[in-house]
Parts: sequence; structure tokens; C-alpha cells
Amino acid sequence: MSKRVTGERPMPSRVWLAVLFGSLSALGPMSIDMYLPAFPQIAAEMGVEVGRVQLTLSFYMIGLAIGQLMYGTLADRLGRRGPLLVGLFLFCSASLGCGLAWSVESLIVFRIAAALGGSAGMVITRAYVRDRFDAAESAKFYSLNMLVMGLAPIFAPLVGGQLLLLASWRALFGLLVVTSACCWLALFRSLPESLPSTKRVRHGFGKIARTYLGLFRQRVFLGYTLCGACMSGVMFSYVSGAPALFMEAHGVSAQHFGFYFGANAVGLILVSQFNVMLLKRFTTRQVLLAAYTANLAGALGFVAVVLSGWGGFWAALPFLWLCIASGGLIYPNSTALALAPVGAAAGSASALLGMLQFALGGVCASLVGAFHDGTGRPLAVVMVLVSAAGWSVLKWLPGRGQ
Repeated sequence: MSKRVTGERPMPSRVWLAVLFGSLSALGPMSIDMYLPAFPQIAAEMGVEVGRVQLTLSFYMIGLAIGQLMYGTLADRLGRRGPLLVGLFLFCSASLGCGLAWSVESLIVFRIAAALGGSAGMVITRAYVRDRFDAAESAKFYSLNMLVMGLAPIFAPLVGGQLLLLASWRALFGLLVVTSACCWLALFRSLPESLPSTKRVRHGFGKIARTYLGLFRQRVFLGYTLCGACMSGVMFSYVSGAPALFMEAHGVSAQHFGFYFGANAVGLILVSQFNVMLLKRFTTRQVLLAAYTANLAGALGFVAVVLSGWGGFWAALPFLWLCIASGGLIYPNSTALALAPVGAAAGSASALLGMLQFALGGVCASLVGAFHDGTGRPLAVVMVLVSAAGWSVLKWLPGRGQ
């Protein structure tokens, strides 16, 4: 049953909210995946190596990490509607700046600003759903939401590759400007406030800081959070290194890049659908450990093929697919186990979890970019190291009753 919410505007339907919030959530993957096929074009126009362009992605991840902590606090203190509108306006404006960027350095600055704005949708939409719906209704809502959000990493690189046939890479950011502007207008006209002023949190920053420090001292929370963060390291290493692997090392065109990239995204989504079925027979930790073992096996196979050259491109693809698809089980189960013991600090824990995932993802993406050599070697080495770290942390954690 929907929770009663005050506000002058009528509360939109669940389907409309799912479409709107799914579109907001999809802006992040669109902003990442859609311009991946344009990396060589951006590098050529700005007179730099592709590795320098990869840094724009790394700093975007770091911006998302910082922004999640920032908006988690702002949304509890100021309400949901205002910070969400401000964040989306910042994303739209910064995306326009990206399209007008004159150097890699200016593109990095605008990408950081876009991340700080875009993270509002990632954090505040979850809080809004929690305000409006009870647990049963929330589950139904997220099922609808995934139908919209899950399509973004599949179609964004396809759209980006095809658009590059008609225009330059700057048009990709123009599309983001138009999309985010339409979302902002829809939010402004139809979304009421969901958090009354009487329920807003007025804790000082000292108390907020103590809450976060307390979470760092919880072994179970921190351990499983690091497991999920290592999977983010695998994922964002792949996102950063995929253009070099596919287009530079193996000559895949910008238009065909999206098909290979999308196939791995499909694997991630399909595998995640088996989680509910597996949890009926096995514990959450058992599923997580099996998935991480598969992830590490895929990473080891991938690095062996890339470093030896055996089998070439087609031999590497199945191992890469296994690395990415296993994330469909690693993400939900590591998150569930991380948040299980935190109690009343669930909101802060969720923000910290997201921050650490994107921070480590940004670091790993930066490493892939820093060691760029036009091959898949930097990607393979970083992926296997971070996968092994996540598997090791998981084995170190206690496993009883989970």
C-alpha cells in the first residue's frame, strides 16, 4: 500500500514514477557507455592518446562516489524534490559543457561536475521510493524500474556508435543535454515532495561523521562492502579498457563496438534473474562465494589468453563474459550481506557502500588508462588483481548463518 504523502501536486502513478525514475537512473549508464565508442575520435581531435581520454571516465566515477555521500545528507536535511532538481540541472549544464570542451582537462572538469549532479538521481530516487511505498510495493516498483534502467547499458553504446556515423562525439553530449532537460521538466511539473519538514533529519555534521566512522569499524559491513567494491573495480576496468581492447587491439568499428559491449551487459542482467531461484536452495553467502569463484576463474582465463595471445579475440570473449555476467549475482548478494547488520544506520551505510564502490571503480579505471598501450593487457591485469582481492576478502569473512 502506498504511504500517504503531503504536497500540493497530486502523487503520480507507480508506472509513471517507474518510467521517470528509471530514466533518471539510466542517465548514469548513458553518460558512461554512450561515449565509449568515441574515445578514439575524442583523442584524435584533442591530439592526445586514448589513455588520456580514459581519465575522463575515471574522474567521473570518483565524482559519483563523492556525490552519493553529499546527496544522502542533503536529501535527509532538505527534502527530496529540491536537491533532485538542483542535481539534475547541474548534470544537464555540465553535459552541455562536455559537448563544448576544448581540451581533455576541460572535459575532465565538466565530467566531474556532471557526476556530482547525476549522483542525485542515484541516491534520492531510492529515498523517494522508501518514503512513498511499503516493502511489498517497493519490490513491485523496482521490478518496473529495472525494465527501464536495465536497457541503458545495452543500447547506449549502440546509440553512441550509430550517432557517430552522422555527427561528431560532441553530439553524444548534446543528446544527454536534451534527455536530462526533458527529465528535469517532467520532475518539476509532476513530482511532489515526499518528505515532510517534520520528518527531516537535523543532525550536525559531527554526528554524521561519527556514524560513518562507526560503520568503518564493523567488520561484516566493511568486508562485504569491499567485496562489492572489488566487483565494481572489475566492472569499471572493463568499461574503461573495452574501447582499447575491442577497437584498437582487434579493429572493431565504433558501430559494432556496442554489440560486443551490449552482449556482456545482457549477461549481467540475465544472470541476476537467477538469484531468487538460487537463494531458495543456498544461503546468500554460498551464492556469493560461487559467483566470485566464477568471476576469478573468468579473470584468470582472460588474462592468460590476453598475455599469451592464444586463441586471440574469440578465445578472450567467453572469459570476459563470465567476469561481467557473474556480477549479476555478486552485486545483490554482497549488498544484502553488507547492509544486514547495520540497523538504523542503513541510509548512511547505503551511501557509504555506493561511495566505496564507485571510488574503487574510479581507481581501477584510472589504472587501466594510466597503463594504456593499445592492447587488452592493462585491462586484463587490473581485472584479475581486483577480482582476486575481492575473492580473498570474502574468504576472510565469517560465514556462519548467512
